[in-house]
Amino acid sequence: MFNLERIGRGLPVSRVIDQLPQSGPLVVEAPPGTGKTTLIPPAIANAHGKTLVTAPRRVAVRSAWRRLSLLDDPSLTGYSIRGEHSGGRLVEFVTPGVLLNRLLKDPGLDGVHAVVIDEVHERQLDTDLVLAMCMEVAVLRDDFYLAAMSATLDAAAIAERMGASVLSTSAKTHPLEVEYAPHPGRTEGTREFYAHVAELACAAAPRAGADGRTLVFVPGAREVDLVCSLVGAGAAPLHGRLSSAEQDAALTGDAPVVVSTALAESSLTVPGVRRVVDAGLSREPRRDARGMTGLVTVSASKASADQRAGRAARLGPGSVVRAYSQADYQHFRPDAAPEILVSDLTSAVLAMRAWGSPDLPLLTPPPAPAAAEAETALADLGAVDAGGAITPLGTRLAAMPVDPRLGAALLTLGAGAAPTVAAIAEGMSGDLTRAHPPKRQVERLARLAPPGPPVAAGEVVAAAFPQWVAKRTGDEYLLAGGTRATLGVDMGRPEWLAAAQVQRTRSGAVIRAAAVTELPTERVRQEVRASLVHGKVRGRAVKAVGAIELSSTPVKLSPEEAAGALTGLAFTDFPLDTGAQRLKERLDFLRARLGEPWPDVAQGDYSPEVLEVCKGASISELDMRSAIMRNLPWPEAGQLGELAPERLEVPSGSHPRVDYATGRPVVRVKLQECFGLAASPLVAGVPVLFHLLSPAGRELAVTDDLSSFWDGPYQQVRKEMRGRYPKHPWPEDPWSATATSSTNRRQ
Repeated sequence: MFNLERIGRGLPVSRVIDQLPQSGPLVVEAPPGTGKTTLIPPAIANAHGKTLVTAPRRVAVRSAWRRLSLLDDPSLTGYSIRGEHSGGRLVEFVTPGVLLNRLLKDPGLDGVHAVVIDEVHERQLDTDLVLAMCMEVAVLRDDFYLAAMSATLDAAAIAERMGASVLSTSAKTHPLEVEYAPHPGRTEGTREFYAHVAELACAAAPRAGADGRTLVFVPGAREVDLVCSLVGAGAAPLHGRLSSAEQDAALTGDAPVVVSTALAESSLTVPGVRRVVDAGLSREPRRDARGMTGLVTVSASKASADQRAGRAARLGPGSVVRAYSQADYQHFRPDAAPEILVSDLTSAVLAMRAWGSPDLPLLTPPPAPAAAEAETALADLGAVDAGGAITPLGTRLAAMPVDPRLGAALLTLGAGAAPTVAAIAEGMSGDLTRAHPPKRQVERLARLAPPGPPVAAGEVVAAAFPQWVAKRTGDEYLLAGGTRATLGVDMGRPEWLAAAQVQRTRSGAVIRAAAVTELPTERVRQEVRASLVHGKVRGRAVKAVGAIELSSTPVKLSPEEAAGALTGLAFTDFPLDTGAQRLKERLDFLRARLGEPWPDVAQGDYSPEVLEVCKGASISELDMRSAIMRNLPWPEAGQLGELAPERLEVPSGSHPRVDYATGRPVVRVKLQECFGLAASPLVAGVPVLFHLLSPAGRELAVTDDLSSFWDGPYQQVRKEMRGRYPKHPWPEDPWSATATSSTNRRQ
């Protein structure tokens, strides 16, 4: 049993520890610094037995384990992260990924009596998955205790989703001085901006002095290393790519400045911090319209900015320097977007298929397009069958501690691919041929694969990400998937490479991790491609690797082959002459006013026109007016001229055109042609809007209430126009005057 009194001494959460309910589920809401991660798990373990606690990052797992081990019998506490394990009799800290793998292997979690999921507010994908799965375990097991904890959680909302009670506590607050020091290069992430951040850190460190350390937040590992180099010997880096020893050095060492990614934001405590410098940036996954996923640098959320600042005021009065303006802060989004909405879902969908529950109670459902793309990727791997059910290969891939695409490459290429797979799985960037992943991880992955000789890094990357095989084209690289990217890796300018990490930036895609490869001859495909060029279908015999064309020869197409170029042809691709455009506008007006059966012209059937193009006709030669008319319903088509006339007779006897381009009937006509016209004619119930023109065609008035115009504004118009156009009639009484389209004696 844990000694809760000793563990909880001085921790604010100890004030409510006796209020823990005897049965779950439970939501614990407590700000950073209250000691919830230290005290809540042993309290639950004392009451219920073996407890697993998730922390979002490996360094946070090891930190929580170390802290609790120092406070009580070390044999009671253990941890498990990828490649490392230390047994504990009552509490075991794990990453969400480790718990996910355990759940897939043992859905009932035999021998485990409680699960505590920490930092739920970060809304990591694996965290969302294990929470949902544990909610189902809790339904099936009466003896299973489930708790979720967070610093900024919307407790009421998640408690309602879980059917949970809520336990809240507050932390002692200390004064926090907030200073703003914006720099124009922040949004672009320029080197000058990070030099500015380093200067702020150097200025802050002396003020922290012996009383504390300075904690600097930047978005990623590359920025951590850059700022550390600019600060100098007094700076220690802290990010997820460091070894455990290097991470421990930052946490337990005496460096006056610690430069960290977001991992020190809430899930990890850097001791002795009295000063924070915040770049106000985060690195988050994003998917674009092409289905391409990459890491992008964005402004942090307000919740993140507040948590970062709060790290300075946990021990006593502190200060934060924000490298952005107060106006920038006010425009930050309130919270970070759940990863399930913006990430590649291939691994998540595979895990859900392996779990087998049709209605997993996720906090946020996955977007349908992203889920569909994940299903396609899994089908291509052979991980799911045509009906979406997991296959034996899929089950095997789901049990592997890497992305399914990396797992498939490892199984295909053998143990010799393990070093490169480990490097990619660890998130290493740069030239992967020179990567040195953790030996323990390489050995672990090698044991999961069939024996095999060493495999070139480029071959491994290409096998895992064939859509990112790339060929140099000038200063850029064209990926097989069709994206153009610049090379952000110091590896020369090879003709061919295979990318493992592509980051989306404001200036375009950037390759951050890659390996040199050669022309992948096994992926070269020969096919006839058809495309629409200057309105006509042209054919080419192409040798290509995806979108990368190696050779191209013009060929004559059959109508069937030509049709391939036109599968995505939309109505907007057909050029409309003046007559066809005006007809479309009339019909759009009628559909808006009267609805069915008047058609949506853009959704009509134009297959005869497509066939003509397939046979060699130019798209510009098509009779689109007749094509549109063909889509009109009968007998309504016979009423078109009555309901939406092309022209309208006015008192002078002329027939000006009715313009429907604005969505209502408009007639432009000389003022003199409308003398005596008392009311605007109705077209499908809408009064015609008259643009009354001068003899030179200039607009004098716009009205759909002619009666009011003749009785009022007309007299001012008459006064201004009589001298300018003396040969045209400007009668004092427009009601009795004869409408005319020609000149007349002055009235």
